[in-house]
Amino acid sequence: MAFASSAKLAVEVTRSGGFGFLAGAFATPDSLRSQLSFARESFPDLSDKPLPIGIGFIGWLLDADEVQAKQVIDVALEAKVQAIWLAFGVDLPRWLQYIRTASANSRTAHKPLIFVQATSLQEALAAATEWKADAIIAQGNEAGGHGGAAAPSTMVFLAELLAALPAENAPPVLAAGGISTGTQVAAYLTAGASGAVLGTRFALTRESTYPEHNKAAVHGAKGQDTVRTMAFDWAWNIYSWPPGIDGRAIRTKIVDDIEAGVEHETVRARYAKAAETNDPAYMVTWCGQGVSLVQDVKTAKEVVEELHADTVRSLERARGFLA
Repeated sequence: MAFASSAKLAVEVTRSGGFGFLAGAFATPDSLRSQLSFARESFPDLSDKPLPIGIGFIGWLLDADEVQAKQVIDVALEAKVQAIWLAFGVDLPRWLQYIRTASANSRTAHKPLIFVQATSLQEALAAATEWKADAIIAQGNEAGGHGGAAAPSTMVFLAELLAALPAENAPPVLAAGGISTGTQVAAYLTAGASGAVLGTRFALTRESTYPEHNKAAVHGAKGQDTVRTMAFDWAWNIYSWPPGIDGRAIRTKIVDDIEAGVEHETVRARYAKAAETNDPAYMVTWCGQGVSLVQDVKTAKEVVEELHADTVRSLERARGFLA
């Protein structure tokens, strides 16, 4: 949710009973400090307690600029965020180690939880047993935005991981990918997940910073309209994702051109021209397969309350099978 999340959205999700995260992937130290200051001011009774939101970073972007990477992580640590989420890196243990040993961390008694997003069983097990992550996000193939090109479905991934984790002292596992409703959340909780991660549903909220033309595309899309591909990144001139990672978005003529063998430079030029008018035929709109279950724009508070009510209702209904 790099282009849809904000401190305001994260704050409202947490206030409403969820756990809101702010995307820090493309943040500078100053922009991140400003966002986190806003977040702290939004909780006037917090004093110097930990800030009850999390922040996410992308591993390969951290690797690309080590100096700035350490600066933005330090800003997060100094703000006492509740958790830091890491994903998509070829050397994520390096950044777990930095978070745990940074001088900014040593200056406060609060230590953030470290969430690691995994797209394969091997990566998830390493995060749990070797890197000692505090929580694992099992991201299935249905997920919007970037993820594993060969990742299993969210439910299969969750089942595989829970079966493979040690019986004792295993970190909680959160299910991610294609989840938009409380009914789905209940299904994953019943299957053994400790929680669920939703992105696309919150991209279509009033607090989301997703551009209006992207929100309009999400609002009218179905799951089968999305596709996993590198075409959208090539249109953006991005070639740095780790091997095996691609992105899911709504299919447009960008994909048609790439599949037809159109040169990347031509695709980039066509995208740049289309972006001037937000042409929907040549647009990039990241979203997951659960998009078809996203019906309308609501406030984050309304979405969290709806998810909670639907989750409880579904769990109560499932309990009836035991009668």
